[in-house]
Amino acid sequence: MRDPFPQHAHGPRPQGLTLPRIGLYAFLVVAALFFLLPAYVMLITSFKSMDEIRSAQIFALPQVLDWSAWSTAWSSACAGVNCNGVSVGFWNSVKITVPATILSVLLGAVTGYALSFWRPPGSRLLFAAITIGGFIPLQIFLFPMVRGTAALGLYNSLAGIVLVHVIFGLPLTTLLFRNYYASIPVELFKAARVDGAGFWRIFFSLMLPLSLPMLIVAGLMQMTGIWNDFLLGLVFAGRDNLPMTVQLNNIVTTTTGQREYNVHMAATVLTALVPLVAYFVSGRWFVRGITAGSVKG
Repeated sequence: MRDPFPQHAHGPRPQGLTLPRIGLYAFLVVAALFFLLPAYVMLITSFKSMDEIRSAQIFALPQVLDWSAWSTAWSSACAGVNCNGVSVGFWNSVKITVPATILSVLLGAVTGYALSFWRPPGSRLLFAAITIGGFIPLQIFLFPMVRGTAALGLYNSLAGIVLVHVIFGLPLTTLLFRNYYASIPVELFKAARVDGAGFWRIFFSLMLPLSLPMLIVAGLMQMTGIWNDFLLGLVFAGRDNLPMTVQLNNIVTTTTGQREYNVHMAATVLTALVPLVAYFVSGRWFVRGITAGSVKG
């Protein structure tokens, strides 16, 4: 009997460089340069002195690595009359991002779980409304949200900006978890019901441990969106809770004194450092979670 799975299967050899493949490689190189060149310029400029920057050799490497711009950007760069650097905004962003990410991911997981397995009356309509709400520009909701948080006494407060991020992040996290749970065999859920497990027991003991890839995906997406947010932080956070992006903007747009481009570039890199590190550390899990959630819709 012929082996249906031969160890040495023969097939057509991979083609060499063809015109479509050359075009694809050219596009990838151009796309990579489009994103990497600005990052390269920002990084090397942050290590240059102002005299070296004025020589207008934007792509040249710094003659001497000067870390003074980084320390200035972190602790003493001026935003108007306040010269505290981006360190204050960094810790404000941490206090906003951590609870907002955790709450939005957990609420999205519970909502997606309920819409996937329990399906209360009107669940399809509710899921459609949540999904549609995620595609509406958030600028439309700014005034109602300002009035709502003011009525609750949360406007210009840390709790208020966290609540706003949780509300705006719920459509995305619900969509992610609902699609992910749709790929889990319903027999697992039914077996747990037969064993007498209720809503929360099934969620915490069965669904949540199975959701690790999607927890990483949703957490990364929420963390990145909240950390990089500017508009909501500017409107809802209040003067004492301004996130790092708003602090960076205030430093860059300050017109008193000379413009210290090396300090501005160092502050920009510091602001973008947390999302970059997060994606580099957990990029493999992010890809796994995205592909795992695309099995069923």
